Amino acid sequence: MRAHDYDAAVSLFEKAAALAPNRADIRKNLAYSLLKTGESDSAREQFGEALRLDPADDHLALEYAFLCYEARENAPARKAEARRIFARVSGSADPVSRATAAQAFNNIDAPLAAGIARWQHALAISPPAFSAYYELAQLAEQRDELDLAAASYKSAFQLLPARKSVLLDLARVEKARSNADKQIAALLAASRGGESRAAELAREQLPGRYPYVYEFREALELDPGNDALHRELAFLLLEMSGKGHSESPEKPPDPVILDQAVEEFRRIVRTSPTDYVAAAQLGFLYLESGQPNLAMPILRDVLAHGDIATANHVRIALKLPLVLQDHRPDDSPLDPLLLGERSYKAGFMKDAKRFYLAAYEQNPDPSIALKLGFTDNMLHDDGGAVRWFRIARQSGDSSISGDARRAYDSLLPGVERFRTTLWIYPLFSSRWLDVFGYGQLKTELRLKKFPLHPYVSVRFVGDERRTTGGISQLTLSESSFITSPGVATQSWHGALGWVEAGITNSYINGTHLPDYRGGVSFSRTIGASLVADHSGWFLETTADSLYVSRFDHDEINNSQIKAGFTSSLGPLKVQYFWNNNITFDWKRECWANFAETGPGFRFHPPNTPKSLAVTLSAVRGAYLINAYNPRPPNFFDVRAGIWYAFTK
Repeated sequence: MRAHDYDAAVSLFEKAAALAPNRADIRKNLAYSLLKTGESDSAREQFGEALRLDPADDHLALEYAFLCYEARENAPARKAEARRIFARVSGSADPVSRATAAQAFNNIDAPLAAGIARWQHALAISPPAFSAYYELAQLAEQRDELDLAAASYKSAFQLLPARKSVLLDLARVEKARSNADKQIAALLAASRGGESRAAELAREQLPGRYPYVYEFREALELDPGNDALHRELAFLLLEMSGKGHSESPEKPPDPVILDQAVEEFRRIVRTSPTDYVAAAQLGFLYLESGQPNLAMPILRDVLAHGDIATANHVRIALKLPLVLQDHRPDDSPLDPLLLGERSYKAGFMKDAKRFYLAAYEQNPDPSIALKLGFTDNMLHDDGGAVRWFRIARQSGDSSISGDARRAYDSLLPGVERFRTTLWIYPLFSSRWLDVFGYGQLKTELRLKKFPLHPYVSVRFVGDERRTTGGISQLTLSESSFITSPGVATQSWHGALGWVEAGITNSYINGTHLPDYRGGVSFSRTIGASLVADHSGWFLETTADSLYVSRFDHDEINNSQIKAGFTSSLGPLKVQYFWNNNITFDWKRECWANFAETGPGFRFHPPNTPKSLAVTLSAVRGAYLINAYNPRPPNFFDVRAGIWYAFTK
């Protein structure tokens, strides 16, 4: 680790931890090594294990708490854990740890309390809204107000029961409340019907045994409109009553349980009239109980509209002639959609796709297209997934179209053969008393599994006064359009390289000059970005190393670091931050070597694209090289700019 060979350090510390699992110092060094390699999630887990072994180490506790606060997976629960640790360490005997923890706790707790009060007030004066309850629940969970969090998650789910993922949040809170029964009820409701991803995550957390009847009851109390739950409970009760196939025929049926099964089947037939299997079973139960007046209308409906296999079961019970159907050897007697669901749940994705395609041919419903999209995505066929998500976006069901739209937007940039991007950045500077404009329009060819992307580009670099062109101390504007072909690498952990060879076209004097440029750029944001749905600290880093032939073949390097806090100011998403910028070049030109620092403010206006941001900064700067510098060694600059980017 001291030699900065962090990959080797991680490997050796892992072996050491396996040999001495109760050594907290080994876990701590492993965590620091993982941080150096960018594995913050793994580092957090190792800090947590070290803290379990040595709970009195306040510095270790702070490291773990800060990583918990920055975690994205199960973010509300992680943030709540971070808040608890900060609260505990704020009473530490170590003055440095105590001050750090107290400051962190106040920075977390005060916005949470204000946010909870704001959403409670909004709910008190406005009609109930899913987003209001959900935001309130997340803030309450982060502040360890678990009763309020559970009640708010329930209220949010009742307003939008198609959003099964909310049940996963509720299960997490119920676990924190040590309420195992309520936790299983929420997971059971999420695992049956609705969002496939939520169902998959819920099944992973459920116990390995089959659910009990009372757990089905509690799940249905939480999600009464869940038809899949009702159906499964109905057949479970039928088995338990003695009427099912697994019970001994000599054992008399339990009338109480049988009545409960009948009631569940009644409910299914009432709310899902096309579930002919359940309808046939209810009809059989009516017949066996001597109620043909109730049975026959139901059974006639099954004979008229049910599939042939189900209808033939009814014909056998009524002693009617069977109807035969020609079968090909590859025909399945089951619904292809049901077979697709079973294959998907079992992890047989190729079979799931085959069955879903058959189901879509029979019934081109957007919900099946959505399932095909997720299946193709699991099969790593993102091109096929995008096509299915595009179809599913047209659904009239908001839950289906919303899931499809989010998946489509997420996958589309990675599969498009041609992608066009536009970014613009107009900027006012008090130091130069000028308005500058920067922008680029680029169309790139993206070849699958090829690491380089050829593109054509038009750049604009200009200013309103038209006085800062040329290679001089005022090189901020080239007053030109720069047209060029180029090639760029794929992004890797926020870094990419690019080169261009084109022509600079001056719009002032009409000159056309060769222009060769290229470089490496890096950008990364840790914490709550400007478009995040939660408040919190953030660290944003951008760095560029740029070669430009027109600047006497110079290479200019620039680094900008913003550290601050993201929050809401009424309807605005805002960031308060501190700038730390440095620029230097290899030819040691005075105009290209300076450092700046100062406060800044950035906000995202409501009802505008997520990529639009307005920034205001005030910086104090100093030139690092002053030989032949015609300007004072220090300067002050107020800047206001608007950033906007668009991808198609």
